[in-house]
Amino acid sequence: MAKLTQEDILHLAKLSRLELSEDEIVQFQQEISTILSYVEELQSVDVSKLTPTTQVTGLRSVTRPDEIRQLPYSQTELFMNTPETENGYIKVKRVLS
Repeated sequence: MAKLTQEDILHLAKLSRLELSEDEIVQFQQEISTILSYVEELQSVDVSKLTPTTQVTGLRSVTRPDEIRQLPYSQTELFMNTPETENGYIKVKRVLS
């Protein structure tokens, strides 16, 4: 079991630029020691027979391929309902000042 000393906690606090009270030092000493012992337990699990997995859903590609589509409307027809156009673009009010 990984047991941290108060000096270890103070060193971590110094590296993290934290000021800890005595109660916090004791609290973090217990909590981080518990976390480290759990990590030790996980490291002891035999995973040599498992294959690495990048995803578990079985989906191969969820996006459609990019392709150019011809619309049944011309640019002039599309711009008929716009209030104002300029050089082939819809002209809008300035958003940023």
